[in-house]
Amino acid sequence: MADQLGIELDVIDVSDGYLEVLHHPQYGYGKNVNPCVDCRIYLFDMAKWYMEEHGAHFIFTGEVLGQRPKSQHLEQLNLIAKRSGLEDRLLRPLSARLLPPTLPEREGWVDRERLFGFHGRTRKPQISLAAEFGITGYSQPAGGCCFLTDPSYGKRVKDVWDHSEKDELEWKDYILLKTGRHLRVNPDLKVIVGRDEGENMFLDDYCVGMIRLEVEDYRGPVVYVEGALTEGNLETAARITLRYSQARNVDDDVTVSIRNGDDNNRKIKVKPFKPEEVDQWLIS
Repeated sequence: MADQLGIELDVIDVSDGYLEVLHHPQYGYGKNVNPCVDCRIYLFDMAKWYMEEHGAHFIFTGEVLGQRPKSQHLEQLNLIAKRSGLEDRLLRPLSARLLPPTLPEREGWVDRERLFGFHGRTRKPQISLAAEFGITGYSQPAGGCCFLTDPSYGKRVKDVWDHSEKDELEWKDYILLKTGRHLRVNPDLKVIVGRDEGENMFLDDYCVGMIRLEVEDYRGPVVYVEGALTEGNLETAARITLRYSQARNVDDDVTVSIRNGDDNNRKIKVKPFKPEEVDQWLIS
């Protein structure tokens, strides 16, 4: 889009410090694990730093009054502008005529009469405006693009928070939650099952050092285990592995290989779980 508009694009890594925002939001979460107000404050604080570093006069965004339930009501818009330190150097051109004039408008850097008064959840005014300016190829306007607003991902995050110390989690823990089926069998056992070849390859690259299970003689998923390595837990994980393999309907015991490091491999024979037995553990 930057190429289409002929503007320079700088990408800033804001990950340092963001886990603190996620783990301890002052203004709470939305419907899932999205700390939207704290997130906006954090991002605009970074934008303020960038503005000052480059000698810019103000920041503008594509926010629309009332479009997002957690962070774009009038009270939240004002709060975010104040807490980020931008104050009235933060211009929201799509809704500006519904908001008090900002510094760029008062100083005449921006003509308020050429700005807009969009409001609410509909994207039709933005789509019409894009067509007017000949802007094409933009992303489908629907919902947010943040994983933290996704209900399925949110369930996985909440499960991890329930079974670990938040402040000990790292980015790699959250990236892993994006891949595979996740099953919480008990407080000491979580099983991650690859859903296709691509996920199997990702898990093999990403889960180095974790317990790995795979069915022998049948096509099936790569499975990784987090938790206590008791015999009962390993047997349960092996039976889950069979449930999602082509051996799911086999009546006899089937061999599952278990790898615990490069030099500690073993095999066990078990029967697959029935679907209804496994479904009770599925987080998402």
